[in-house]
Amino acid sequence: MSISTQFSVPQRMERLPLTSYQKKIFYIIATAWFFDSMDLGMLTFVLGSIKTDLGLTTVQAGLLSSFSFLGMFFGAASAGMAADKFGRKIVFQTSMILWGAASIACAFTQNVQQLALARFFLGLGMGMEFPIGQSLISEFIPAKNRGRYIALLEGFWPIGFIAAGILSYFLLPIGGWRLVFLCEGIPAIFVLIIRRMVPESPRWLADTNQDEKADMVMTAFEKNVEKAYGKELPPPIKDDNLVIGKHEKKFSFLQLWAPGYKKKTIMVWLLWFFALLGYYGLTTWLSAFLQEAGYSVTKSVYYTIMISLAGIPGFFSAAYFIEKNGRKPTLIVVLIGCAVFAYLYGTASSLQTLIGFGLGMQFFLFAMWSSLYAYTPELYPTRARATGTGFASSVGRFGSLLGPYIVAVVLPTLGNSGVFALGAACFIAAALSVAILGEETKGRVLEEISA
Repeated sequence: MSISTQFSVPQRMERLPLTSYQKKIFYIIATAWFFDSMDLGMLTFVLGSIKTDLGLTTVQAGLLSSFSFLGMFFGAASAGMAADKFGRKIVFQTSMILWGAASIACAFTQNVQQLALARFFLGLGMGMEFPIGQSLISEFIPAKNRGRYIALLEGFWPIGFIAAGILSYFLLPIGGWRLVFLCEGIPAIFVLIIRRMVPESPRWLADTNQDEKADMVMTAFEKNVEKAYGKELPPPIKDDNLVIGKHEKKFSFLQLWAPGYKKKTIMVWLLWFFALLGYYGLTTWLSAFLQEAGYSVTKSVYYTIMISLAGIPGFFSAAYFIEKNGRKPTLIVVLIGCAVFAYLYGTASSLQTLIGFGLGMQFFLFAMWSSLYAYTPELYPTRARATGTGFASSVGRFGSLLGPYIVAVVLPTLGNSGVFALGAACFIAAALSVAILGEETKGRVLEEISA
């Protein structure tokens, strides 16, 4: 009897050692996080210049920044359902085409309406990528390594954010914000090519009863792992928790609210909404706040880059602690840290305290991202992982959409300190949702968690 008839795809997948082959797939998927972070982070650095160049009011600038998140709202929700129906790979590739084309289009827009439309389609492509990338990493990496690698995946976010700042720092004085958008869109061609190396998820194929294709993809995957490993693979794991139920009824949106999933869905939607409302409400305006405080464009970009450097040890710390202490406690701690330092940043009265509190804030903000992305895809079964993750991300994007606009509206009344206190309250609300409704998923295989 062959291995394909004796053992399920998860039984075969979970026994695989982690090799350079899985790491290569990880880094290819991670390019999405890096370049998407550059695109979103870029607005932090060029919003002040766009506002001045196009003669926008504070409210209009807030609305413009919200258009990317409006696109992400629709992209995350639609991509999740599409990926669970048509497969991870095709949707992942489509998102790249949308993102690259829209990023380049931003450079050639002639007015704020055209720029807003381009930012919407850019957000649509980015919104599609996030739930698919999370699902693929969750389904390719064994349980004992999964949390750390999803957290490391999110680590490409601060690196991309810092790269956006460096690009802005050197290009803004030369060609303005249009040159910045053009240069960051060019790598899309390279990324589109290398993504063809990522296989379809054999877990998804098996779960959708495409057994022959699942076996073919899984066999090729095993051969590549064995080649990288340099010796014979260990035998598959005999564990009933790793057997996929055959011919199950397809998972619909309404089932996110069925017994067994309702509590998870409420928790993760609250978590994403408040976490992203706080994050984007604050970070989108960081450089613009500094410009309004009297710092030049170049100085404001420089200081924003400086405090963002703390995000790198932030995500490394999260990657370590989510495996050591668990997803739930780590997420609660980093959200509380976000709240404390966001509030303190809003009270900073000198450049020294601004940078000091800013470093603490960015450390915890990027640790939050790592923990958030490690936790979410583990809460739903394979047949609904992209759907559940996609709708959670979509709800978060709704918070992202509201954040910059709310800040633009309340800033004249509350001032910087009031805005950052409001952001701190959002992070506390997110922490409470996890503390009260969350469950721990550390070290558990996907099929066991979602059983």
